[in-house]
Amino acid sequence: VQLQASGGGLVQTGGSLRLSCAASGRTASSHDIGWFRQAPGKEREFVGACSVSGRCISTRDSVKGRVAISRDKARNTVYLQMNSLIPEDTAVYYCTAAPRRTVFVDDSEMSRPSRYIYWGQGTQVTVSS
Repeated sequence: VQLQASGGGLVQTGGSLRLSCAASGRTASSHDIGWFRQAPGKEREFVGACSVSGRCISTRDSVKGRVAISRDKARNTVYLQMNSLIPEDTAVYYCTAAPRRTVFVDDSEMSRPSRYIYWGQGTQVTVSS
């Protein structure tokens, strides 16, 4: 599975960005797609993910209420809409893919970094104050 992230950039506080993660490859449609971010000097942080079935979740923590995540199954693309951006959102945003499970995957499992085996190159988001 190949992952291409795009949509990052420089934005002012309060602005919006929409990140896209396009998954390609023979088995791309059978993978859950997630977004993580990592700021300088900080640990990687889960932002959101969409399962193959289209169930999407986002973190309840730092971006609560400010992000919307969705999946276009026909395009194997997951979108991360981020609104009301603040400087603390500055990070490299990575999209990633995990093989689908045949059983229900709860939110805890969806957000677990170790289940994601394919990682894209990342896209930089910078929010100026």
